Amino acid sequence: MPFLGQDWRSPGWSWIKTEDGWKRCESWNQELESENDQQHQISHSIILNSDDEEIFNNEEHEYASKKRKKDHFRNDTNTQCFYREKWIYVHKESTRERHGYCTLGEAFNRLDFSSAIQDIRRFNYVVKLLQLIAKSQLTSLSGVAQKNYFNILDKIVQKVLDDHQNPRLIKDLLQDLSSTLCILIRGMGKSVLVGNINIWICRLETILSWQQQLQNLEMTKQVNTGLTLSDLPLHMLNNILYRFSDGWDIVTLGQVTPTLSVLSEDRRLWKKLCQYHFAEKQFCRHLILSEKGHIEWKLMYFALQKYYPTKEQYGDTLQFCRHCSILFWKDSGHPCTAADPDSCFMPVSPQHFIDLFKF
Repeated sequence: MPFLGQDWRSPGWSWIKTEDGWKRCESWNQELESENDQQHQISHSIILNSDDEEIFNNEEHEYASKKRKKDHFRNDTNTQCFYREKWIYVHKESTRERHGYCTLGEAFNRLDFSSAIQDIRRFNYVVKLLQLIAKSQLTSLSGVAQKNYFNILDKIVQKVLDDHQNPRLIKDLLQDLSSTLCILIRGMGKSVLVGNINIWICRLETILSWQQQLQNLEMTKQVNTGLTLSDLPLHMLNNILYRFSDGWDIVTLGQVTPTLSVLSEDRRLWKKLCQYHFAEKQFCRHLILSEKGHIEWKLMYFALQKYYPTKEQYGDTLQFCRHCSILFWKDSGHPCTAADPDSCFMPVSPQHFIDLFKF
C-alpha cells in the first residue's frame, strides 16, 4: 500500500481492504474517539468521586496556568527573540547549498540591535535604521520582528527619558512611525499589515503616549562646581562647533550661552557645513542672498536639506563581508573563510541595509 498523507513526515491515514477496494477508516476513527471521550468522562467522574479529587484539581489548575503563561509569552510585545550568533547570511535566492531567502524581519531578529542602542557609537545608526523601516518597510516585518521592533523602540524611548540625550532624533522617528501607521490603519483593507488591527491600534496609542512624554521632557540643570563649557577659550569653543556635522546640533548648542550663540552664527561655519554635505552645483541652484549681496549660508543649509540628502556620519555601523555574504557587527565578527578578511569588509549604511533585502 503506497504512503498517502498531506505531510511526508506524518504517519498517514488508516486504511482497510474491502471488496470494492481500499477505504479510509474515518467512521471507525470517529467511533473510537467518541468511545475514548466517554472513557475519559467516566474516568474523570471516578476520580472526582474519589478521595483524590484535590489532586486532579491541582493538576488541571497547573495545566491551565501553563497554558496562560504560554499564550502571554506569545502575545507579549516586551519579549524578544535572541540568537547566539550575531550575524546573518544574506541570500536572495535558492541554491543547491541553501534553500529559501533572507528577509528584513529575519535580519532584524538575528542582529543584536537591543544591545547596540546601549553603545553611543551605534545609537544614531540604529535610530536611523528604525526610521527607514517605519517609512517604507513596516509591512514586510513578520510578527516576531514586529515584537522586537517595538521592544527596541520602547528601550530607546526609556533611555532618552532617563539620560535626556538625543530627544530630537526620537521625536522625528516617532513622528514618521505614527504617520505611517495612521495611513496603513485607515487603508487596512488595501494594505498588508501582519497582525490584528486592534494590536496596531494599541501600538499607535503607545506611540502617541511616547510622543507626549517626550514633549513634556524637561532638561534638568546640572549643578557643577568644576570646569564648564563656558570656561573654555573661544578658539576651543569654535573648534567644537566645527566638529558638528548636523546643523540642528549647532543651533541647539548656540542656545546654551550668549558666547556660543554668537559663534554659532559664523558664516564660515555654515559655509563649510554646506560644502561638506552638498555639491557646488547643488547650492549654486538655490542661492539665498542677503540685502547686502552676501550668501546666507545658514539659510541655504536648511533649504538644501529639503531637496537633497545630507551625508550620514556614524561612530560604528554594520559590516558586510563580500566574500561570505554575511552581515555582522565588527566587534562580534563572523566565521570568515577569506585569506585576508579585512579586505572583504565594507560598512553598511542604513539605506544599504534596507536595499539588501529588497527583492
